[in-house]
Amino acid sequence: MTYVISSACVDVMHKSCVPECPVDCIYEGARSLYINPDECVDCGACKLACEEGAIYFETDLPDDERGHLADNAAFFTEVLPGRDAPLGSPGGAAKLGAVGADTPLVAGMPPR
Repeated sequence: MTYVISSACVDVMHKSCVPECPVDCIYEGARSLYINPDECVDCGACKLACEEGAIYFETDLPDDERGHLADNAAFFTEVLPGRDAPLGSPGGAAKLGAVGADTPLVAGMPPR
């Protein structure tokens, strides 16, 4: 189980959730943030801090946001544009920095 960042984060990225994550598992794409499901410890601190209300526990995702569950995981398991390999579990977003790419779902969304 994990927390998931929904479409409400796309093109907004307040990043109020990032410093609240005790395991540094919220990574920055070009237009959205992504929670690494392998690194998330399900504490919920990010959800409480999110200014957009964009973070849900995976079983609480609204039906129209369900696609973000697989998409959030794909950010770490698929090769993103401009990268040679999947991100995997880098062990912390701070040391990796902004990735500068998004999954096809997020990249294909209209600008906000």
